[in-house]
Amino acid sequence: MNTIEEELWNYIDGNCTPAEQAAIARLIEQDEAYSKKYQELLQLNQEFAAMELDEPSMAFTYNVMETIRTENARQPLKAAIDKRIIIGIAVFFIFTILALLVFAFANTHSQLSAFDVKVKLPAAVKLPNVANIFTSPVFKWFIMFDVVLALFLSDSYLRRKKTTKQA
Repeated sequence: MNTIEEELWNYIDGNCTPAEQAAIARLIEQDEAYSKKYQELLQLNQEFAAMELDEPSMAFTYNVMETIRTENARQPLKAAIDKRIIIGIAVFFIFTILALLVFAFANTHSQLSAFDVKVKLPAAVKLPNVANIFTSPVFKWFIMFDVVLALFLSDSYLRRKKTTKQA
């Protein structure tokens, strides 16, 4: 069962059923302890009702939001990109482009004797026929992709260099 104070607070606040209200009213009339406690709690409730609630200033919410906004603005947004991955991708593309250029120059027949390159491989090593690969649209798209990627990477590198100089 509830303590005396809990029952009396429910009675004062009007949170009890009519049967409980009647029972508590009888206890207040008959029991001296209930009567004293009821008078104390009633007086306390009246003091609470007479108090003015403190309200924050009009600009409080605005000041709090501005503080939060400036704290978030101070922290730079950085993506967690590992530079080793970027270097690995760049090395892969550089080696791929160099290998394609070596094969392209080795398989072209130039009329200048200074650029005439003959690749001599052991008899056990057979190179695949790459004549159809270099003329296919897939190869052209691959070279175009590499050129666009190289331009993009060089542009981002130069922009980053420019912004660090300005800062």
